[in-house]
Amino acid sequence: MRLRHIEVFHAIMQVGTISGAAQVLHISQPAVTKVLQHAELQLGMPLFERVRGKLYPKPEAHRLFAETEKLNRDLQGIRRLAASLKGRALETVRLVSTPTLAISVLPEAMTLWRRDFAETRCELATYHTSEIVNALRLGEADLALSLQDPRHPGIVAEPIAQGMLTVMAPAGTWTEAECAQPIGAEGLTGELIGLADNDPLGEIVVAACEAQGVQPIFRTVVQTYQIARSLVEAGAGTAVLDPFTAASAAPGKVQRRQWAPAMPVQMYLLSASHAPLSHGARELANCIAATARACLARGSA
Repeated sequence: MRLRHIEVFHAIMQVGTISGAAQVLHISQPAVTKVLQHAELQLGMPLFERVRGKLYPKPEAHRLFAETEKLNRDLQGIRRLAASLKGRALETVRLVSTPTLAISVLPEAMTLWRRDFAETRCELATYHTSEIVNALRLGEADLALSLQDPRHPGIVAEPIAQGMLTVMAPAGTWTEAECAQPIGAEGLTGELIGLADNDPLGEIVVAACEAQGVQPIFRTVVQTYQIARSLVEAGAGTAVLDPFTAASAAPGKVQRRQWAPAMPVQMYLLSASHAPLSHGARELANCIAATARACLARGSA
């Protein structure tokens, strides 16, 4: 089957009619009929039963659909990539970030970058790291920020800032002398705010506690680092977080202590290995790195 045959075949399988497939593909009904007939002629067998205007897939069609589904997804990805390349006649920087970094670092970095790139269009989006990898590979983003190195052969991960795993508690939890000292798992007391079981940082925290012989009990578990930070700011408990989120907490509402033993947390600049960054994108990355380092410096002051 040719690529056009597969595209029409999948549209019909999804909607069940010639007219519906024509609407999905933005072509005429006769064109859909012609492509389907040609595909069936090449295969030497009918793929559908025609009953009162509807098409019912034969068993052979279901088997063919399963085998060609990945190819059809790849075809759609190629079309999206081509469209995104075509739409870049004007300089555009497309940045995706995990939600934590988008809130804690990006606003100040964007303000700094705009001083020299006032006319450049910038598109911002927040994804999780697995979605970031797909966006970069398909050419839907130019650069990305994450606290994880995805270790993907098509992705370049460049460390641009580093802090230490941080324990954050409501103001007044510790004395001034205690705040100057690191804190380990045995020092975690009171209500603990945990991260979701499948969160990489959450897994690190639990493993670090267990390595010190402590089994932490989290009665409050959150999906995002920002929610954990907000809960600590409101006095709802203590959380172990990345240094960028901890450093961006409201002054006067929280106290911070470095985790013991010290555990570094990297911020990574991610990009596709086949697509070097433009001048505007590289300068934005530089502004993000400078802002992240400044954020950490304020948080440790």
